[in-house]
Amino acid sequence: MKKLKISYNAPITLTFVIVCFIATILGVITRDAVTRILFMTYRDSFTNPMTYLRLFTHIFGHAGWSHFIGNASYLLLLGPMLEEKYGAKGILMVMGITSIVTALVNFILFPNTGLCGASGVVFAFILLASFTGFNFIRMFYLYLLPTLALLVAALFLGQQVVEGVALRDNISNMAHIVGGIVGATFGYFLNKKNTSI
Repeated sequence: MKKLKISYNAPITLTFVIVCFIATILGVITRDAVTRILFMTYRDSFTNPMTYLRLFTHIFGHAGWSHFIGNASYLLLLGPMLEEKYGAKGILMVMGITSIVTALVNFILFPNTGLCGASGVVFAFILLASFTGFNFIRMFYLYLLPTLALLVAALFLGQQVVEGVALRDNISNMAHIVGGIVGATFGYFLNKKNTSI
């Protein structure tokens, strides 16, 4: 009888979720003090080294357990598949660029709003996943986005724009939109690059 082995099969995704879990625990224990210091990005002085660190670390912090569980569920569902297809380096690049771009957009457009959470990364993964499995064999696929990816992008971006205009909640639709754009861009160009005709 074979022994059950637990495999750390998606190290980037699993490590990312574990770090988010630890950051959320620290935030809950300290009543968000650690989250504000380490895991939330907002407009601050450029002379403060933490400003630059938080460009990357804000994706680890979450506003509570429901925020974390919602993001972690999507990350654990999509991350392993994407990590297998694009490799650790590709997934790290998507996460890093999503983190920096969402932080900078928030810094410029929403100076009085703090941003934390992996929602941008989640939506980057959602749009990136819509490209996974496509075989860009025919020449015209190099220049036209796949129909499924277009539908996902239209539905997703449309929903985020409507919610951003109509709803006043503390979900950052901007991070969702920026993450989706990063994921779609990577999905298109990475699949185009790997095309063989």
